[in-house]
Amino acid sequence: MRVVIAGGHGQIALRLERLLAAGGHEPVGIIRRPEQGPALREAGAEPALMDLESASVEEVAGILQGADAAVFAAGAGAGSGAARKDTVDRGAAVLFAEAAERAGVRRFVVVSSMGADAGHQGDAVFDAYLRAKGAADDAVRARQGLDWTILRPGMLTDDAGTGLVRLEARTGRGPIPRDDVAAALAELLETPATAGLTLELISGTVPVSVAVKDIAGN
Repeated sequence: MRVVIAGGHGQIALRLERLLAAGGHEPVGIIRRPEQGPALREAGAEPALMDLESASVEEVAGILQGADAAVFAAGAGAGSGAARKDTVDRGAAVLFAEAAERAGVRRFVVVSSMGADAGHQGDAVFDAYLRAKGAADDAVRARQGLDWTILRPGMLTDDAGTGLVRLEARTGRGPIPRDDVAAALAELLETPATAGLTLELISGTVPVSVAVKDIAGN
């Protein structure tokens, strides 16, 4: 598969690119700055330079043309304010989904957040983040031209992945290594029967591949 990943230089995205490349796929990572390119090439991914905060739908659709799947893994990141949560975590996700639909890329996987909710209350930046992610998820789910899966990980850690997870519609809160999030994304991309599902992911006792196959059968 040719897989285009928004936020291609992110911590989860780089891990996913390595897994996809090792599996014989062709990852393409969208990056904002040219100096990020070497890290993607080292991970086995093709860098594509574009700023999703200023790009048009047509420009993004051009990158997505011919792809088999798309992954939204971009985020404004730590230290950004509420305004950028809206322009990146919501706005860029909506743009990417519209571009995927326009390019005819049906398989669409979103890295969301546990607790994402467009109606979330609160004035803190993290509250704005949860609202932005929730609104983005709602917008993706409304697109009939996408076979979407939304993955909502728990608290992200840099611990080494165990390959053992809990993947359900509702897991309750818990930590999850970024390694295992990337592994779950890779499995979800190869499991189209998970389309239409919004899933939570935390560390658990079930191998990633088994957890994905189990949820696909539900």
